[in-house]
Amino acid sequence: MPRHPIALRLAGPLAVLALAVSACSSSDGPAGAARPATTQAKPSPSTPAALAAGDSVSGKVKEDHGTVTYGVSALRILYGTQAQAKAAVQDPADAKGKVLAVAHVRYVHQAGPTLTSSTNADDSTTVWADGHRAAILLGSPTDSADPYAIASWPTGQSHTICEYYLVPASAKKAQVHWTPDGNGTPYVWSFPGPGA
Repeated sequence: MPRHPIALRLAGPLAVLALAVSACSSSDGPAGAARPATTQAKPSPSTPAALAAGDSVSGKVKEDHGTVTYGVSALRILYGTQAQAKAAVQDPADAKGKVLAVAHVRYVHQAGPTLTSSTNADDSTTVWADGHRAAILLGSPTDSADPYAIASWPTGQSHTICEYYLVPASAKKAQVHWTPDGNGTPYVWSFPGPGA
């Protein structure tokens, strides 16, 4: 950590970052909850796969106790304000012209050993805005699932993990990228940007 080349440390009161993250929880329970048939897992792409919000893909990730197959769905990106972005970083100049972006990504443990510590599932998750990689904010300002504190994650259970980023307020398009084990071509979910 950090796994992203651009990372900023969170600062300021946590209350300023309470950005509609109620869907992020330590556990979403069994993965068999009613989901539309359109979220059928897709195989690994050879070129970037264009996916819509909620579309599910599957891929393998090397964990401490073996390889785990995950189903992954980028659910949404929620945006805050420029004032929240400035309050979230130690140096307000880092947030000039930017807003907070909260990426909600659901990970379903589909096969492999039960996790008993942290997960690497989100290591290769990134957010992009208008073709540029966004800066991730280190630290978790909410009670969303902390990938470094999940005590037990068995097959069939899902977690929605939220990560905070800074993106340009004028960005028309945003994307969540995820690559199994960080290798190869990413899966790409597209969303409207804050400036759309």
